[in-house]
Amino acid sequence: MISSKKMSRREALALMGKAGAAGAVLVSAPAFSSNTPGRVVVVGGGFGGATAAKYIKRRNPAIAVTLIEPAREFMTCPFTNLYLGGLRTLEQQTHNYDELRSLGVKVVHDYAENVDAQKQTVTLKGGQSVPYDKLVLSPGIDFRWNAIEGYDEAAAQKAPHAWKAGAQTELLKKQLEAMPDGGLFVMVAPANPYRCPPGPYERISMVAHYLKTNKPKSKILVLDPKDAFSKQGLFMDGWKRFYGDMIEWVPLSKDGKVVRVDADTLTVETEFGQKHKADVLNVIPPQKAGVIAERAGVTNESGWVPVKPETFESTLVPDIYVVGDATIAAPMPKSGFVANAQAKVAAAAIVSALEGRPVAVPSFANTCYSLIAPDYGISVAGVYAVKDGKLVETSGGLSPKEADAEFRKLEAEYGVAWYNAIAQDTWGTRS
Repeated sequence: MISSKKMSRREALALMGKAGAAGAVLVSAPAFSSNTPGRVVVVGGGFGGATAAKYIKRRNPAIAVTLIEPAREFMTCPFTNLYLGGLRTLEQQTHNYDELRSLGVKVVHDYAENVDAQKQTVTLKGGQSVPYDKLVLSPGIDFRWNAIEGYDEAAAQKAPHAWKAGAQTELLKKQLEAMPDGGLFVMVAPANPYRCPPGPYERISMVAHYLKTNKPKSKILVLDPKDAFSKQGLFMDGWKRFYGDMIEWVPLSKDGKVVRVDADTLTVETEFGQKHKADVLNVIPPQKAGVIAERAGVTNESGWVPVKPETFESTLVPDIYVVGDATIAAPMPKSGFVANAQAKVAAAAIVSALEGRPVAVPSFANTCYSLIAPDYGISVAGVYAVKDGKLVETSGGLSPKEADAEFRKLEAEYGVAWYNAIAQDTWGTRS
């Protein structure tokens, strides 16, 4: 068990190292077994879903595990900002499901259209109905279209969000490459809660690196509906050091909330009527759980999924477990690291339930690395436990503000090592 007292960042990182790449610790975890069969369907092949499928099969190979994921290769969101900065390729972000198949997971490339919780079936777009004893949903996020007036799916083709890796990421990169030197890049940052709290600000860093290298007369404007963000002091120190006055961040208190988007003219309007016209406009809209979660009946009025923190089973529908960005799991952030950790806890709980064993007591860890410039990384770490039926943070910390260049270089290297380790753990592949 993890003590509830605060520990140093060094101690927290040491504990995470013991927990492994996924950052999940299971106290008194059940022994691996192959005695009791069952049927588990997993929807979503990202950090959460692929991990859940893999670890259920590893814990009990007799369980029939089916993974439903439309993409034949999965492109991760973490590190796509480095692609925008010209430091990484999309091929390095892409992973296949060969290892899962080799373990005996049945991988079905189709869309999960609906869930019938009473009949315990998942209906696929192709018409097939897949039965389950336990269901794992790892649907990620969807967007609240038109929550910002004028920003819908059509507008995203002109002012991309790029908050789901793939075509949108490529579109934003092409727009950056076509932007004139001296142009203005405008980001509309998202309101809480959203996927990857430091992500928008790492994106700003990488866009600034690209512009400084290729279009040094350009400017960046960040319009934010918040007055604070993850790793804010570290980011702003790094921006000043590397990019001078290229970046302007406008918080909520200074009229940073955008209420209207005109994608045709790449113009946004703030709450108090200020208009800003961009050469490249990146709008990251408000978010909610992936749509299959709503169709399964596991979302509440917030649009997110309440779960039991000991198992990540839905509090609303039995035998459905939800992991990753779709969940209400604060103070844990919505990150790939956390999705992987939650999936391991859910996998252990599902195997225990199918075998009639008691559920293990979980603890969790998360580390998030961000790159501000080549060889200049920062991080935040957290350790979490279940106390009185709720998730609580027991320890954590940021990179030291006064760290020297060598420390920042090591943090950048640790970030790459983390990505390779978690990709190996999730899909059995490396970049």
